[in-house]
Amino acid sequence: MALFGRSRRSTPRGRAARHGRHGRVGRSPVVRPPLPPIDTRVERFDVAVGGAAEYLRSAWPELREVSFEIGRLPRQADEDGIPRWTVDRDARRIVLYRVPIERLGRLHRVDDTHRRMMIEGEVFRAAADYLDRDPWDLGPDRFRFL
Repeated sequence: MALFGRSRRSTPRGRAARHGRHGRVGRSPVVRPPLPPIDTRVERFDVAVGGAAEYLRSAWPELREVSFEIGRLPRQADEDGIPRWTVDRDARRIVLYRVPIERLGRLHRVDDTHRRMMIEGEVFRAAADYLDRDPWDLGPDRFRFL
């Protein structure tokens, strides 16, 4: 029997399999759960060392050919304790050790800014050791605000 020219079906017509009740099953939600930070502690350490090394290379011609490298741990402790860096003047290389710098450094305020300042201070001390100078002499304009 037809009402107004339409025929009735005995089974309801279903939606396509890719759509849900409201036609949105395959779509992603607008707000996703928070994603982990893009940078890690190791990457932040690398950026801090790289920034300080580039500043020192641009300020001191003696450091332009020096390689600043990052090591995880020193091979052995010396009589002064665990070294935070190693200087090799013959190979023109400074190796900074991430774990001792991060773990043994003392921060009076634990935040990203002070952590970065501590890492940059160790880079300046290592470069001063390489040049046989005082670390404060390497960047007098950089610390003028202190």
